[in-house]
Amino acid sequence: MMEIKREWKEKGYIDAPVPEGVDLKAEVRRMCKEKNAVILAHYYTDKPLQEVADFIGDSLALARKAAKTNADIIVMCGVHFMGETNKVLCPNKKVLIPDLNSSCSLAESCPAEDFKKFVEAHPGHKVVSYVNTSAAVKTLTDVVVTSSNAKQIVNSFPKDEKLIFGPDRNLGEYINQLTGRQMVLWDGACHVHERFSVGKILELKEQYPGAKVLAHPECKGPVVKMADVVGSTAALLNYTAESNETTFIVATESGILFEMQRKSPEKTFIPVPPEDSETQGRTCMCNECVYMRMNTMEKLYNCLKYEWPEVEVSPEVIEKAVKPIEKMLEISERLGI
Repeated sequence: MMEIKREWKEKGYIDAPVPEGVDLKAEVRRMCKEKNAVILAHYYTDKPLQEVADFIGDSLALARKAAKTNADIIVMCGVHFMGETNKVLCPNKKVLIPDLNSSCSLAESCPAEDFKKFVEAHPGHKVVSYVNTSAAVKTLTDVVVTSSNAKQIVNSFPKDEKLIFGPDRNLGEYINQLTGRQMVLWDGACHVHERFSVGKILELKEQYPGAKVLAHPECKGPVVKMADVVGSTAALLNYTAESNETTFIVATESGILFEMQRKSPEKTFIPVPPEDSETQGRTCMCNECVYMRMNTMEKLYNCLKYEWPEVEVSPEVIEKAVKPIEKMLEISERLGI
C-alpha cells in the first residue's frame, strides 16, 4: 500500500489528482471487486455516490448492513459517527470514510465529557441515545435508537422508567408526545432540520395547494405539527412510493429526493428551502448537510485506491459502545421494525 503523505493526513482526506478521463464509477466498482470492499451510502449524500454504492439507506439500515456484510473493507459514504458505528459492529474489518472531516452537527452538539456530567446529574435514569452520536457517547448509553425505531424502543421500557434522551431535543420532544413520557432531554439539534420553518412551508403550500407535507422528526415542533406525514428518511421514502398522492413538499435533507424520484419518477417532489435562503442570497432551494457533501466521487476513488482515511476506535470503546447498538438491533428485529 502506498505511503500516506503527511499533508493528506492533516487534511483528513487524500487530495491526490484523479487521472484525466478516468471513469470514476467504473474504477470504483473495479476496486471494490478487487479488494472485496462494500460501499454504503446514506440517503443524504450526492446522487453519484448513491448511484455507485452497493447499498443506500438510513442509519438503521446501514447499521444492519454493516453488521452482516462479508466484505473485508467497508467504505462509509456518510458522516463520521456512521463510520464509527460500522467499526464498532465490525472491529476486525477495515472501515474507511472518504473524508474524516465529515462530522455531524448533532453529534458535535453532544460532547462525551459534557454528556457524562449530564447523566451523572440525573441518577437512576436509563440513557437512550440517538444513533447520531460519537462512539464515546454510546459508551454512556443503555440503548441506541434511530428515528425509525425510537418510539418502539422507548415504549419497550416500563412506563415508570426514568429516561434520558439525547442528543436531539426535537426528536426527543416528539417521542415524548407520542409515548406520553417525560424523558429528560439533552439540548442538541441538527443544523439542517433546525433551518426549516413554517413560513417557508406555507409559501410552498400556496404554490402547491394539494401537496402533502412530509417532515423528519428532527425538525422543530411547529414544522412537525403542520406536516401530513412525520417519519424517518426511510419512512418518508416508503410513504411517497406507496402513496396515491402525486406531489410532496419535503422537509428533510434534500439528498433523499434522488431516491424518491428514482422510485416514483412520475411524482413531484419539492424540497423545503432553509429559512435563511433569501437573506443569504441562496439560489438553490435545497437544504443540504455540509458534512454529507464532503463525500465526493474523487475522494471515494482515492479512499479505495489508498485504503485511507481509516476510521479507528479503541478496543475499550468498542467493547462498551457495541452493547447499546446490539441492543437496538435485537429489539428492532424482535419487534419487526
